[in-house]
Amino acid sequence: MLALAILLLPWLLGQPLAAPSVLDPVAVPILNAEGRADYARFLLQATPRAFAIAPDGNWGWASAIGTTAETTARALALCAEYAGMPCALYAQDLDVIWPGRESHPAPAPTLPLRTGAGWALQPDGRFLWQGPRAARGAYVWAHGRAAGGQDSRGSQPQPHARVFNNAGYDVLRFDRAPESDETDTAAAWLREALRTLRAQGYQRVVMAGQSRGAWNALQALEEPGLVDAVVAIAPAAHGPRGSPAWAWALDDLLRVVSAARSPAARVVVANFAGDEFDPDPVRRALLFRGLAAPRVGALLLLDRPPEVSGHGGGAEPAFTRRYGACLLDFAEGRAQRC
Repeated sequence: MLALAILLLPWLLGQPLAAPSVLDPVAVPILNAEGRADYARFLLQATPRAFAIAPDGNWGWASAIGTTAETTARALALCAEYAGMPCALYAQDLDVIWPGRESHPAPAPTLPLRTGAGWALQPDGRFLWQGPRAARGAYVWAHGRAAGGQDSRGSQPQPHARVFNNAGYDVLRFDRAPESDETDTAAAWLREALRTLRAQGYQRVVMAGQSRGAWNALQALEEPGLVDAVVAIAPAAHGPRGSPAWAWALDDLLRVVSAARSPAARVVVANFAGDEFDPDPVRRALLFRGLAAPRVGALLLLDRPPEVSGHGGGAEPAFTRRYGACLLDFAEGRAQRC
């Protein structure tokens, strides 16, 4: 470790001493344009994550490889492999740790903003936090309900949440205990949670989720003014292929669509090919198209996009690369990147 410090000391001392935000690719030292573009991709990755730089401008990064220590070791090893020399760590998770440029954002609250019997509206400390007065808005993520009854509380939101967070949104989770997480019960909990965000002073509320969480997100459209946008990824509430509940799944979806009463809300629905929770892709797509004015303000239906497939397609990096910026633009009333 001492030898590495001696090798890097002249290089480190020769760099400017500003304290950049972790979100600023331009502030990263030494990198060329290709490196800064890759750093921007790094900023969309789940935590734990680490970005390392070599004195010759090579770099390497890693994300979600076991523990923080394991992820950091992998980033440093990749960088050293590419460069043929030792590297130094620039960023880890949400922090810049480069000597002289350290940047440590304010932590998210550790306590839920609101709780009830079986649920919590929890700020996610793996994302940058600004608070209701400074944030561009609140992005709420609702996890799915595991078929085997596993506890999904605390699971990290899908990568496209990073696009919203990097643009200034606070990220919160709508966590539910598996033993009491019934569809309509959770929908009532969610409406209470979203009212809390309005009372806290968030100017914009984006409700997002996957699978059963996405189904509940669509149910939030029953109350006008509760959300400004919904991002529903592979909505489902009737189990995987072979479930007897498939017999009434489309009827229930029709009821959810028909109950929507949010004429100002902008709604994204992503429906994937090969989804084992989708009883009829064609008919479901037709039903989702019913989420149009006057039920909601605008609808973007990503119907079986070619980039990804399967029930978990929204978690794939290809989905975020292709549609992440589009989701943000559409939610805020723009269409340039859609």
